[in-house]
Amino acid sequence: MLNLFDIQVNHLHEPTGIDGDITVGWKITSNHPNLLQTAYELRIAEDAAFQSVIYHTGQVSSSESVNVQVQGIQWEALKYYYISVRIWDNYGECSQWQDTRILTALPGNDWQAEFITAEQETDITSAPGTAVRTTFLVTKPVREAFLVSTAQGLYQVYLNGQRVGTDELAPGWTSYQSRLLYQSHDVTALLKKGTNAIGALLGAGWYKGDVSWHRTHNYYGDFAAFAAQLIIRYEDGSAEMVKTDGNWKGNHSPILYADIYDGESYDARKEEDGWAEAAFDDSSWIGTRTISQNPVKLVPQQGCAIQIMETLPVKQVIYTPEGDTVLDFGQNLTGWIRFSVQGNAGDTVELNCFETLDANGNVYTENLRTAKQTICYICKGSKPETYQPHFTFQGFRYARVKQYPGVFDEKNFTACVLHSRMDVKGTFRCSDPLLNQLQSNILWGLRGNSVSVPTDCPQRDERLGWTGDAQIFCKTACFLMDMNEFYRQWLCDVAADQMPDGGIPHVVPDVLLRSADAPSYGSSGWGDVAVIMPWVLYQESSDTSIIRQQYDSMKKWVDYIEAHNCHGVIRTCWQYGDWLALDAEEGSYFGATPVELTSLGYHAYTCGLLSKMANIIGRNPDAVHYAALQANAVRDFQRLYCLPDGKLAVQTQTAYIIALHFNLLPTEYIPVAVKELLSLLQQHQGHLTTGFLGTPYFLHVLSKHGCLKEAYELLMKDDFPSWLYQVKQGATTIWEHWDGLKPDGSMWSADMNSYNHYAYGAVGQWLYEHCIGLQLDEAYPAYRHFSVSPEIGGGLTEAEGWHESVYGTIKVQWKKVNEHVELTIDVPANTTAGIQLKQASNVKHSGALVFEQKDGCYCTQTGSGVWKIVYEMA
Repeated sequence: MLNLFDIQVNHLHEPTGIDGDITVGWKITSNHPNLLQTAYELRIAEDAAFQSVIYHTGQVSSSESVNVQVQGIQWEALKYYYISVRIWDNYGECSQWQDTRILTALPGNDWQAEFITAEQETDITSAPGTAVRTTFLVTKPVREAFLVSTAQGLYQVYLNGQRVGTDELAPGWTSYQSRLLYQSHDVTALLKKGTNAIGALLGAGWYKGDVSWHRTHNYYGDFAAFAAQLIIRYEDGSAEMVKTDGNWKGNHSPILYADIYDGESYDARKEEDGWAEAAFDDSSWIGTRTISQNPVKLVPQQGCAIQIMETLPVKQVIYTPEGDTVLDFGQNLTGWIRFSVQGNAGDTVELNCFETLDANGNVYTENLRTAKQTICYICKGSKPETYQPHFTFQGFRYARVKQYPGVFDEKNFTACVLHSRMDVKGTFRCSDPLLNQLQSNILWGLRGNSVSVPTDCPQRDERLGWTGDAQIFCKTACFLMDMNEFYRQWLCDVAADQMPDGGIPHVVPDVLLRSADAPSYGSSGWGDVAVIMPWVLYQESSDTSIIRQQYDSMKKWVDYIEAHNCHGVIRTCWQYGDWLALDAEEGSYFGATPVELTSLGYHAYTCGLLSKMANIIGRNPDAVHYAALQANAVRDFQRLYCLPDGKLAVQTQTAYIIALHFNLLPTEYIPVAVKELLSLLQQHQGHLTTGFLGTPYFLHVLSKHGCLKEAYELLMKDDFPSWLYQVKQGATTIWEHWDGLKPDGSMWSADMNSYNHYAYGAVGQWLYEHCIGLQLDEAYPAYRHFSVSPEIGGGLTEAEGWHESVYGTIKVQWKKVNEHVELTIDVPANTTAGIQLKQASNVKHSGALVFEQKDGCYCTQTGSGVWKIVYEMA
């Protein structure tokens, strides 16, 4: 039977804030193998019964089931529209209709709300919490009501005492001087006849709180401010608006202090019961004042809001040698602690969050630098109280219970895992428990560094959107979670913060350049995220809109590097190179590979990607131009770094990795280069010495050039330096440094030693593409056609993984029994797969699949279905 499901609009489930053209996609199930869609029919209506249809395609002969374009509709503001789809297949079957809905945006010119604040001049240099409120009348039956709201700072909004939505740290962090997100909520059920009340809590957040290790305060503005517009539509066809203006009341809230880095202090004695309800007496509150809005664009948030995604209990209570009581949640995470307490009025709970214990088993907070990560709660008294922070978050595994009144019970504490809402899209598991823990560490690192922007770390006084970390990790991230909306929004800020000359800041949103003594931007491998990430998103979704959205930014970046390219020597005002490589000089963070080599290699790579993307969207002259720039860069690389004997002039692991991975060498030089790379590897007893730019590609280069044994040996190393060394040291996330924690329990450095720093987690991409062998086909993006070619080694006896493509779930599982391999592959409907058995000597069972030998490899092509294969290992 033919069915379709999981209809998505703009790659989101029932998105809010839709504005402009949309794309629609769906997934297909059927009991028939080799299923292909042959036609679809799509309609859009103003009502769920589809009595008022405004768009109807009729039956369209097409195999497209993703990125179906809907253009030219003039949406009404803040209104539900209903979308319905049915399809036909190559077996002549027609599916039932399947429906979804969207909520449209409030266009910028319809915004009438003003930004209001209850802060005073004395609050400019501090970070107090404030509250604002107003009341309004509802005298007629309500048909529907929608609230759109945002803040310069962070906010939570309430209607008649009830929290609106479940978003945390709203509106999130964007380049506030250019873009500010707003949230849309259906609040029909929260209204009542008679007097109603709206209230909001406000905090400093990234807007006016401290940002970066410079602890720059008021980077974007001086006052936390709130803006909201409530649209009420009555059954009689009339409508009414309630909006923020100078008539609202305001006051300081019980939040004495809230800062992203330092935590939150809350005095429950200052709570005013019912403050967001209509009956509350606000005569003692002061008037608010309107403040001028920075000239930014208000942008609807369609999805990916920050939310509490999971909760964890205390795993154990530790009593340290120094006498501290420490809660261990068993997992390094990002979020906060929710707790219950019963004490007298004025009693205090104080928690200090941190990542690791020192060598003696005591609390270690030095790697937090100036970040305090402290929660302080002052009891109201007389009855049990429950609290969780409002406008901060912490990166932690442990929490010291500095103060706690009453009877201590570990069950009173819960860790709340906080990050932007993104669906899990893939995973990996194998027969080795250390690799399984590594996979867990990669995923937790991704989750912990996805709070509104892709950060480098979530715990110390940094937590910035480092472009290099995001570039290195984005492909692994897209396999594991649905990153489309998250990265797409952040790339808007990459373009917004791009320098006039095309250079990309090291962090986005940029909060460093104005704090720096001299210009520092434009580093290769970091700024290249402007080109690499859109390409990864396109490959994952096949949606060309991301290329169009970022095209000007991509061109500006590549042109910027080319403008600083003098015959193959690229000199910008700053280059990180192979950052944190182990071959760096003592006391240096800069690896031994010259930045001129890494920058030229990346330039060749991104010129090639930009040429491909230009061709995809029909920019043919640009495609030719950037292909020529790529060819020039390759020639310059060979002239500058290739020696007559086939070796490189730079003898580092990263130099050879960059040259081989980016295809910079003459064909006849490749065997020599591979041999030299293996020699450099053996000089360090099979260990890597690479940093940020060399590490992600190391295993890929080895596999590509026939060195699978060496790739597995490198992966499976468990002494320093290696991925599994961290695992054996008890890591539950990826570390910033290979030796963040030394075998004797001492620390690498207090200055730069994060235990949740996901860049080196890019090794996950190799596990998915080579160990289980699942690779997308660049010519057929989004896994419309993909290949499965498992590479078995490392002593593993089984491995499996799945990935939720836009077409459906792809599963690959292999199990080795003696010298036989049992391979199972799930191919989703409307896709095809190529299967290559590189290590097979004989295919014993293949069901309906017919294999042929080609270049020593057993190969076949197939359509959708579950395929089981048994073959003998060569």
